[in-house]
Amino acid sequence: MTIDKSLKVRRGATGSRSVLTRAERVEKLKEMERWQEGQSPLGLPKVRVKKLSMKKKKKKAKDDDDKK
Repeated sequence: MTIDKSLKVRRGATGSRSVLTRAERVEKLKEMERWQEGQSPLGLPKVRVKKLSMKKKKKKAKDDDDKK
């Protein structure tokens, strides 16, 4: 049985995730100096995930005026 084309995941189409894995959360806590060695990895505090948004490129008004 084959998978329908609409269900296949394209390369690079993962987007941004809103949830971190436990290992990623521990790394973030170490960076923020909120993690001590020997601490239990269960029941970790929440870690904010920054979402990246792509900015749209603005058209240059000067270039448009020169072409006319």
